[in-house]
Amino acid sequence: MKNNSAKIILIGNTATSLLGFRLDMIKKLISLGYEVYTFTSEYTNHDLEQLKTLGCIPVTYSMSRGGLNPFADFKTLVELKRKISEIQPDLVFSYFTKPIIYGSLAAKLSHTPKIIGMVEGLGTPFTIHKHGQSLKVKLVRFIQITLYRLVFPFLDKIIFLNPDDPVDLVKKNKIWHKTNSVNVLGPIGLNLEDYSYTLWEDTKPVSFIFIARLLAEKGIYEYIEAAKIVKQKYPHVTFKVIGGLDKENPYGLTQAQLDELVNLKIIEYAGFVTDVAQRIQNTAVFVLPSYYREGVPRSTQEAMAIGRPVITTDVPGCRETVIDGVNGFLVPKWNVQVLADKMCYFIEHPEQVNIMGRQSYRMAQEKFDVNKVNQKLFEIMGLNAENEKTC
Repeated sequence: MKNNSAKIILIGNTATSLLGFRLDMIKKLISLGYEVYTFTSEYTNHDLEQLKTLGCIPVTYSMSRGGLNPFADFKTLVELKRKISEIQPDLVFSYFTKPIIYGSLAAKLSHTPKIIGMVEGLGTPFTIHKHGQSLKVKLVRFIQITLYRLVFPFLDKIIFLNPDDPVDLVKKNKIWHKTNSVNVLGPIGLNLEDYSYTLWEDTKPVSFIFIARLLAEKGIYEYIEAAKIVKQKYPHVTFKVIGGLDKENPYGLTQAQLDELVNLKIIEYAGFVTDVAQRIQNTAVFVLPSYYREGVPRSTQEAMAIGRPVITTDVPGCRETVIDGVNGFLVPKWNVQVLADKMCYFIEHPEQVNIMGRQSYRMAQEKFDVNKVNQKLFEIMGLNAENEKTC
């Protein structure tokens, strides 16, 4: 395609994900002269106005993100097919599981010339809890793999964020795909201007911060148990938590548990905040003991860009952010004692906060710059990111 009015459709689920994670990509595509349509199934009128302000054309559609109703999903497919056919795009780019499956199927049925899917982590169906997986999750995983078997063979590009995911999804399940279609992008990146490198004032007591949804798979329980161990030895150390409760998730922290932890002064809980960068700057060490099948955790990238050392788990996605002993530590999943030991290391060696934090910053500059990431992404997609529009 060589056409200054070439049409590109981005299909996601929530408008907040488009504005939060696709913002720089959208801006760049528009600046290059592409006509960009953003498909979203969960939105507010304010979200849609923000998307319009960027210069793209928001399109809404109906989809149940977590539902297993095949009739509802079929309606989603029919609606997407109709709307894609009306636009007649040159390229459809989908991300997240259901948009990849139904958006890509709809694009195929609409005879779209190029179809691309980006798998941003394998998520809940591939997350193994301490006591295994529930029957429902196993069923979801089976359905998901079956649908990927249907879709992957006609995708022109299948993009992953870390090297473990294509092995665990595509290779182990023997999912057929086009030659050279599988690519590893790496982290989706940040606008580094939003996260200023800030030295930690090492005269302050060392403190720790956890930023994620308050779910077992994100490591909240390990963080809390490690905090209890550390406080036995260093009672005045602060453990901060930022993230929302998920009352529908059976593995989530409950309101009662959270209230008790705050009352006992095990953690400080700020609730929903908009000044995440400032709160990272006001903390010494970032901790994410996640065993969720992450792509590459964004909160960790933010902490590294600000110049904070990281303690995280040696699992897919998380391990992409830490060189053990250089910019932080990798710990085994579920191992609370090792996690607590690494926390104590920073308390006992406070000079390491800025030494390792500087290494985090350097890694962020090299790997997380959204401009570099988008350049690589556009190359994978077959788009010329300079003057000539080709795909």
